[in-house]
Amino acid sequence: MKLLVTGGAGFIGSAVIRLAIARSHEVINLDALTYAACLENVADVAQNPTYVFEHANICDADRLDMIFQTHAPDAVMHLAAESHVDRSIDGPDAFIQTNVTGTYTLLQAARKYWDAQGRPEGFRFHHISTDEVYGSLGDSGQFTEDTPYAPNSPYSASKAASDHLVRAWGETYGLPYVMTNCSNNYGPFHFPEKLIPVVILNALAGKDIPVYGAGENVRDWLFVEDHADALLRVLSHGTVGRSYNIGGENEVKNIDLVKMICAILDRLRPTDRPYCSQIRFVTDRPGHDLRYAIDPSRMRDELNWRPSVTLQQGLEKTVQWYLDNETWWRALQSRDGVGKRLGADTQHTD
Repeated sequence: MKLLVTGGAGFIGSAVIRLAIARSHEVINLDALTYAACLENVADVAQNPTYVFEHANICDADRLDMIFQTHAPDAVMHLAAESHVDRSIDGPDAFIQTNVTGTYTLLQAARKYWDAQGRPEGFRFHHISTDEVYGSLGDSGQFTEDTPYAPNSPYSASKAASDHLVRAWGETYGLPYVMTNCSNNYGPFHFPEKLIPVVILNALAGKDIPVYGAGENVRDWLFVEDHADALLRVLSHGTVGRSYNIGGENEVKNIDLVKMICAILDRLRPTDRPYCSQIRFVTDRPGHDLRYAIDPSRMRDELNWRPSVTLQQGLEKTVQWYLDNETWWRALQSRDGVGKRLGADTQHTD
């Protein structure tokens, strides 16, 4: 297949592209190259004759039309998004523009192209979303594909809106779509503003390792290369008009996750004191969801997919990658907001 991947210079998008190229797909990487994008993420495939890069914004309808006409993709994998919750608290406008208006503009371009091509049955619009659209769980239960939406942050609200747009374009205009909602990703090339890279890099620098609140928030962690494999499985075998929740089957409290990373660093890069001594509890973010957990039954039963690594195995791979790729993350340290506490100034009452 020839895939148009939006956000392909980002963390998850680049993992999809690397795997797709390895599996002999053709790829058009469409990316606006905003602060979290990095073309080094796809450097290994940049010279491959089946790879093309298009520097474009998904809000630019004319550019999208030209890209569709020029490359004639068989499918769209829509990963371009603003995704950092803390940034959405400080500046929600960018999230509405990219995640809502951008998705609308891309849907219109895809629909126009699909109509012009005679509505081929094999065309797919694959929208990649998050489990955060479902809101927060208590101590028990899991998100299913039928869980009502209840987003609690500007980020998750913008992604929920984009999900609804995709469904509407399918129902109203017949655009053949599949949708996935994933749990928290981690792994190589993770931009250094998210929890796991922050823990690794602060630990190595001898800085405080910040943990929100008491560290009791629970997430289900999905290794990014497993996620890329799952996304390609859904694209090729998923049922049109159906959504699939992709989980890592690795549910853990934030404080326990941080301690796991510290223990790995103690073995791989030992110092004169344990890294967990650098842990500091900091003021929680406003509206911080307590727990996410995904019921992966549909992926397992319908598409015969499960993650290939445990959390311990994935963290070992991730920590080692950061130790081996200092040049990559050093180059990103000066980007806007990296290394700073974001999303902490909002006044919030429950």
